[in-house]
Amino acid sequence: MTPFAADLLALFRRDLRCFIREVESFPDDVSLWRTLPGISNSAGNLALHAAGNLRHFLGAVLGGTGYARQREQEFAQREGTRAEVAALLESALADLEKGLEALTEEALALPFPQAVMGLQPPTRRFLMHVATHLAFHLGQAGYLRRALTGVPGATGGMSITELSGA
Repeated sequence: MTPFAADLLALFRRDLRCFIREVESFPDDVSLWRTLPGISNSAGNLALHAAGNLRHFLGAVLGGTGYARQREQEFAQREGTRAEVAALLESALADLEKGLEALTEEALALPFPQAVMGLQPPTRRFLMHVATHLAFHLGQAGYLRRALTGVPGATGGMSITELSGA
């Protein structure tokens, strides 16, 4: 694994672990799928979307896992257990590890192997985008959980201490 891929893996592990904690912090399965006025995606949908994104771009495209994404379903689903959603985030971690392990320094400099919205940025840059995309949705899920439950406590997202042992 390249040094860059190892650094990304540490970030992905930290943020996926935190996303799992967010999902598990909802008081029940039903509340995971609730939203507030003006917000279209529940924390459950955000987690499904983050997992699908990682499993597709890093797992299937880079790692050859064979994962077939159903992006529309990521946003259409309105029920499921916290345990099921957490398991999908765990699967995303396993799939993205395969993709990161397959990277070489040469591959990082090449255009990403699949066009995304008609663009193929360098793979290194696209992977940084995917990492920030995960962090963005993690933050949304955490904020939504606090707003829905009235529980102000954080679940330890973005902790720098988790990077040292990730």
